Formats: sequence, C-alpha cells, structure tokens
Amino acid sequence: MTDAPAPPAPDEHAPTVSVLALTPLLTIEIEPSGPRDGSPEVHVHPGGQGLWLGRMAYSLGARVVVCGPFGGETGMVAAHLARAENLDLRTTTTGGNGAFVHDRRSGDRAEVVTMDPYPLNRHEVDDLYGTALVSGFDAAVTILTGSETDVGVAPSFFERLTNDLHASDRTVVADLSGEQARAVASGAGAVLKISHEEMVEGGFSDDDSEKALLAGARELVADGPRALVVSRAEDPTLLVTPDRTYSAQAPDVTTVDHRGAGDSMTAGIAVGLARGLDLPGAVRLGVAAGALNVTRRGLGTGRRDQIERLAERVTVEEIS
Repeated sequence: MTDAPAPPAPDEHAPTVSVLALTPLLTIEIEPSGPRDGSPEVHVHPGGQGLWLGRMAYSLGARVVVCGPFGGETGMVAAHLARAENLDLRTTTTGGNGAFVHDRRSGDRAEVVTMDPYPLNRHEVDDLYGTALVSGFDAAVTILTGSETDVGVAPSFFERLTNDLHASDRTVVADLSGEQARAVASGAGAVLKISHEEMVEGGFSDDDSEKALLAGARELVADGPRALVVSRAEDPTLLVTPDRTYSAQAPDVTTVDHRGAGDSMTAGIAVGLARGLDLPGAVRLGVAAGALNVTRRGLGTGRRDQIERLAERVTVEEIS
C-alpha cells in the first residue's frame, strides 16, 4: 500500500461529513522490496470501511468526523493513525478492535492473519448510538457503514438512526448489505448504496441482470429510501429514485486493486450531496472517485483535483 501526498486541509467553508465506523481496523501490509536496500516494506494504516470512507471524504475536501468504537492495543494504534490522517474521531469504548496482516510480496494479496473485533455490549451500543446521532445532527451528511462480523449491533440500530436523523432533516447515505441494508430500506429518506452482488445475495433482486436489478431497486424505493445506488463493477452504476432512473458510466481504466472502489464511490456521493449537488451530480462524483481508486494501491485514496477532472468524463443518462 503506497503512501500518497497528504491532501490539503479543508477550507473554512467545507461541509462536515459524519461517518459511523462500526468496525475500525488496524491494517498491516507487507510489500515487495523497496528502493533502498531490497528488503520488504511494512506499511501500517487505519482501516475498515468507515475509516476508508472517511479518508476519501477528506481527500475530497470535507471535514470528516468519525464515530466508532476503539479499544485495546489495535484500537489505540488505529485511532492514533486515523487522527494523523486528519480524521476527527468521536470514540466510544470496546474490548478491542480487529486487525489484519496481508503479504503482497508475491504480487498477490495473501492473508497472513485476521483478528475479529470484540463484540459490543449493550452499554457500548447505546453509547455508540448517541455519539453517532449527535454528530449527525451537526453534519451536512452522515454516512452509515456496517460490518460483516457480528459485533452485537442489531439491524434496527441502523433503521432507528436513519429515521431519527431524517426527522431532523439530516441527509443519510448508507453503504450496507444484508439485513442492515433491509433495515435502512424500511426506514425513510436515506440514499442507500449497494452492489449488484449484494442486491442478489440479500434477496432484493432475482439476478444481476440490469432488468432484475432495476425492478428490485424500484420496489425498494417505492416506500422507503430517497434513492438507491447500485454499483456494478465495470458496468454502469444505476441510480433509482421514486420518480426517475439513471445510469452512470466512467471511462474504462485498468484495475490495479478493485478493493475500496465501492467505499470511495459512497464517499464521493456523500461529499457531493454535502456540497449541495443533486443526486445525479453526486453520483457522478462518486463514480469518478471509485474509478480512480481502482487504479491505485491504497483503499480510499485519491486526489481531489484528479477525481473532479475525471468526474467531467463520467456519463450520466436518464433511462426508462
């Protein structure tokens, strides 16, 4: 994972984006020999979906507040590194955060070890909810992220948070799957981003054809979300609202690492909405952020000027 130049600090008029980071991680990557003496390089970064999203949102010029549980040795280091990347943390407690070690010396990513996070107890869940809620009241947009690991947070947590923020006219962008996504979809007002695989695996679509994905998306937005964004790898992204449907396509690029593209897209959508863009404009920025991220080594990375220039080449069309 290569290090990029630090993005400039947001200006005083930059919008604030709050991120619920349910499972912050400590990530360690072993890279092939470096330029000095031929020995391997070891890179240590804060990770997990919420922190990757926060990194991209900051790169796009937003002020980023991250709400999440941090604890134990892994949490202490991850929090320190996240603050060094200019993320403003609102921490709650946990017994310990997860971590992984990946070895890339062969050219492929080999998993050396993965440690799951400690589950949250009832008091820790309540504290996290209050922290995310109050932070969301103060932010232009709140991003909700979930976890594939059971950390003791029920799907209803996301539905309540979405509804409570929507009731105060706060904008919510959710990047979730499975029952967590279903819970947000049953609430009101969120922009829900989900991949085509997750649409099928979650039972929202019969298959991954565009026709089936559109049918499932239109059914979901009929009574709940403000909009559904379906990412489809190299195929055009779909944006479905109760009234209109769009496709968004970035220029073809060569993929170096596909991981993090969806998170970068979500961050771009959230920052676009925080800037006051309409949904198609925000999705255009998100598609550009995701497309540029796959050309890089480093999840949630990219330069604002390059992403915004690429966004001008993203085609957004209304479809029937």
